[in-house]
Amino acid sequence: MALSSSGTGTAGATPDDASAAPDATGARRAPGRGLFPLLLVGNSAMYSLYIGVAGVLLALQVEDVDPANKVSNFGLIAGVSAVFATIFNPVAGALSDRSGRRNPWILGGGIAAVPAMFLLGAADTILLITIAWCLGQAVMNVYQAAITSVVPDRVPMSARGKASAAVGLGLPFGSTVGALIGAAFSQDYRTGYLVFGAIVAGAAVLFTACSREERLPARAPLPVKEQLAAFTGALRDHDFRWAFVGRALLVLGYFAVSGYQLYILQDHTVLPDGMKPEAAVAVLMPLTSVAMVVSTVLGGYLSDRLDRRKLFVGASALLSAVALVIPAVSDSWSAMLAFAAVNGLAFGSYMAVDTALVTMVLPKAEDAARDMGVLNIANAGPQIVAPFIASVIVSLSGGYTALFVVAAVLAVAGALAVKPIRSVR
Repeated sequence: MALSSSGTGTAGATPDDASAAPDATGARRAPGRGLFPLLLVGNSAMYSLYIGVAGVLLALQVEDVDPANKVSNFGLIAGVSAVFATIFNPVAGALSDRSGRRNPWILGGGIAAVPAMFLLGAADTILLITIAWCLGQAVMNVYQAAITSVVPDRVPMSARGKASAAVGLGLPFGSTVGALIGAAFSQDYRTGYLVFGAIVAGAAVLFTACSREERLPARAPLPVKEQLAAFTGALRDHDFRWAFVGRALLVLGYFAVSGYQLYILQDHTVLPDGMKPEAAVAVLMPLTSVAMVVSTVLGGYLSDRLDRRKLFVGASALLSAVALVIPAVSDSWSAMLAFAAVNGLAFGSYMAVDTALVTMVLPKAEDAARDMGVLNIANAGPQIVAPFIASVIVSLSGGYTALFVVAAVLAVAGALAVKPIRSVR
């Protein structure tokens, strides 16, 4: 999403040189027109599984197995599985860097989602559900690490805003699909799991069949000690570190609330007569998604046009804090509707512009997938602690009001974290 030229690329290479695929003469060229729609489809499929499974079907399955301990059990499963996400994302990114290819990893992770979802649907104890969802997180993060690296690999800096908007739109579109499918299969979550696995596998086949990939130079394997040092090396870069911290704080607050959305609707919100919590999710997600689409497109376009990233990222994080205060002061259905709309505006703009900001502060272009994988720890890492933090807050406070307040404070901290970034305006 960048017009600024600092913060990425290698010595002697311009940002555009570091970001677009080479042609036969060695010069860099822009991606084909079909790449952006494919990024949209690929990311929409991924988010549909994340939202539909983790946000609806998994919560229902956990409640079905042990309704009395659903909050603590769900927190345990979400936290343990997020460990696998944290590990597999940067590792898969580094392996795809070494191979010089992204498409095989996208295809492999996508197809593997089908058997992983089958095993999850067959699980009938908390232990088996945990193991199966850990496997699901592992294969999905192989897919995610590779598809996330497509933007810094193949898109020139001048088109990062449009590319990041295509990626960002995957969240509202995928969330809507995930919520609707989750609600449709709320009484048959086993079939629902298979539907989500098939969606991801189909998107992976479509992306790899239709996207042209130029093989990047293969990377020589490093000793394990050097690999570990390389993973942490990106965080020694000043701007990358602050981008990492800001993302981690906002995501921590976001998932502390969103992970428990179904239970919030069951136990906190006063729903209209006759409305079930699963149906409420199917109403809230499309509302959030419409708001996300609007703010993602506007955020990506305006941040490119004005060449301002930090302003949009900080303002979006603050707006997210405002959204989280709404259900904290009211347990009404109208308050949840307002929260869904305002939070969608905030999170859509944040993810679109922050993704572009991150691609501009990558320490080394040749390590793009690995470093994007390190950054994705800021996505997956907070999910490890968010369920535990949320369950403790809910248990100690006896409700969800305190959870909304804590999440709002984290969003404000995330907004302040982008201020020290120096190489991007």
